[in-house]
Amino acid sequence: MISKSRVTILVKASPQPSKKHNETVCCAGIDDRGNWKRLFPVRFRQLSGDQSFSRWDIVSCDHRRPADDPRVESCRVHEESISIVGSIKRKADEKSSIIANALVGSEIEAVNLGASLAVIRPQNPELRWRRLDHSELEQAKQNYEQQAAQLSMLDKEISAYEPCPFEFKMHYNDADGPHKKTCADWETPAAFFNLSREMDEQKVLEHLRETYCEKYVKTGLVFALGNMKKRPQTWQLLGIFPVEETTQQSLF
Repeated sequence: MISKSRVTILVKASPQPSKKHNETVCCAGIDDRGNWKRLFPVRFRQLSGDQSFSRWDIVSCDHRRPADDPRVESCRVHEESISIVGSIKRKADEKSSIIANALVGSEIEAVNLGASLAVIRPQNPELRWRRLDHSELEQAKQNYEQQAAQLSMLDKEISAYEPCPFEFKMHYNDADGPHKKTCADWETPAAFFNLSREMDEQKVLEHLRETYCEKYVKTGLVFALGNMKKRPQTWQLLGIFPVEETTQQSLF
């Protein structure tokens, strides 16, 4: 059965090579009824025009229940149906209301609610990084190069995705204690590469730390989390962004 949803995008994780779907991106957001939707498979770098969405865009898409993913939020998207139908990028009150309605105290609370996606407001965030060694970086490059070379004749040609030379981890506390998670948010490596055109490497890393752990904290830091289909006990950090806290009544 095919359904149609309007989803406000909160999550765009870094591209991952996929044997079945070529290069895919984990995307997720909140629909008009306040429910999480995980949109997959999305070959994001092959989208163009009114399909190439970003965080806080509202997208319309057709989808159905996947046969191989029991997570209640998961939707198998008909990629050709994706279109941007709105945006709340400049609407602070709407952002705050959406987050307030989806907010949980911890990933454990989300698990107890039967959820596989969640947003939290972390405490004491600390961004750390590790430079990938030569073999790790070369293996990642080869994976993306092989993926780009395997595109079918019907697919839009794309260059191989360049992996970030650093692994970023966020250390933080939630209502159930301390955590550390690798950052899978696409915006982090994208920011690293963009800033590297103007700053030296160490200044870029410090800029990211100050942005996430000082600037965003003052505004109201939000983490988007999600678990893995094959290892549901493992939760990942999929999004890092600022949203002001609010006492506004629910939009839903």
